[in-house]
Amino acid sequence: MGRTRSVKPGAAFPGPPLDLRTILDSINDGVFTVDGGFRVTSFNRAAAEITGVSATAALAQPCCEVFRADICEGECALKETLESGAPIVNKQVNILTASGQRLPISVSTALLRDANGAVVGGVETFRDMTLVEELRKAVHGRATFQDIISASHRMQEVFKLLPIIAESDSTVLILGESGTGKELMARALHKLSPRFPKPLVTLNCGALPDTLLEAELFGHKAGAFTDAKKERKGRIAAAEGGTLFLDEIGDISPATQVRLLRVLQERTYEPLGSNGTLKANVRFVAATHKDLRAEMEAGRFREDLYYRLNVLQIAIPPLRERAEDIPALAHRFLEKQNGLHGKQVRGFTPEAMAALMRYGWPGNIRELENAVEHACVLCRHTLIRPECLPPTLAAPWRARADVPAAPDLKGMERTMILAAMERHGGNRVEVAKELGINKTTLWRKLKRI
Repeated sequence: MGRTRSVKPGAAFPGPPLDLRTILDSINDGVFTVDGGFRVTSFNRAAAEITGVSATAALAQPCCEVFRADICEGECALKETLESGAPIVNKQVNILTASGQRLPISVSTALLRDANGAVVGGVETFRDMTLVEELRKAVHGRATFQDIISASHRMQEVFKLLPIIAESDSTVLILGESGTGKELMARALHKLSPRFPKPLVTLNCGALPDTLLEAELFGHKAGAFTDAKKERKGRIAAAEGGTLFLDEIGDISPATQVRLLRVLQERTYEPLGSNGTLKANVRFVAATHKDLRAEMEAGRFREDLYYRLNVLQIAIPPLRERAEDIPALAHRFLEKQNGLHGKQVRGFTPEAMAALMRYGWPGNIRELENAVEHACVLCRHTLIRPECLPPTLAAPWRARADVPAAPDLKGMERTMILAAMERHGGNRVEVAKELGINKTTLWRKLKRI
């Protein structure tokens, strides 16, 4: 490290000899060297092709002016190596080419020494990551349906049924643990239905006491109860012609269950304090995290209401049963947090992603989003590291009685291949070696992705 600090700008370094230049020009990775002042001393053929800057134009220029990378001002990989003496491998960055195109690349750096072992500068190799980015986007596109991200086999089956269910006007019951995305599913149903673009109105039944819940649902006349000074339309009226989504339907009282049953049976209702009957031209979609059959057996939920609600059923599996969705969801949430916090965090280290993959996620997708927000706020690097994640994710994941079943093998294979492609900077030979498969087999699998 002492020698590293002694490097001086403009130190004598004539560039590689002719035979070495020939070798460097024969490889497909970009390679360039700099002196102690970060001025380019050599620039191979691939570097010129990837950046669009000729070797003649690049030589003797500050490397930041040649590359215009998003890490030049803050986390320069070459600077870090020259200061610490430690190499950097496959750091993901973006550069601006000579034509102004934003290009994803993977960079690796090392110290450059002369024949006597003295540090005379640094060397950086880099690889165009466009193919990997395109593959990732292709997988992301195929795994997204009406703003719902999932590559799991079980969710893909739900996606196939959703347009069919949406076409009908039958009541739908959505089942799933808290945080699995039941409201997103209801929104997708409404968007795909003939009732769109009429309104989708949402009411969380578990958030209000009985009196207020009935007033919110059915509306009320002036003087119907204390503080009811003005007539007010309810959510049923607000959803006229559209869809009414009743979230946490399992939390409503027996009295409210009776009134809701009448609406479902007769499609009519009476606002509180009114003697008049109104028609309900709405489609009902209900959701709950509770086991309604168990609630019926315990006498807390009416059997006739259950069957009225459960005409069509959609069951959303918890996140722990579709671990292959975690990478795509985590990156989607990271993009959102980057925008909210004005940051440019580009992804997760393999160790951080491994921590996300092995965690049990009792809070499901909502908990994952909160964890990514936590990590994004604390992150001071271009990639999220394990120490940025909430403490619960860093703890070893212990086997429990409810250990999740193995996720869909095809989805896991796709995730593993893309992760390996990213780790090896798109080098298919190295990816095939890591995965223990033939290069031809890897290419065939990539085409299927």
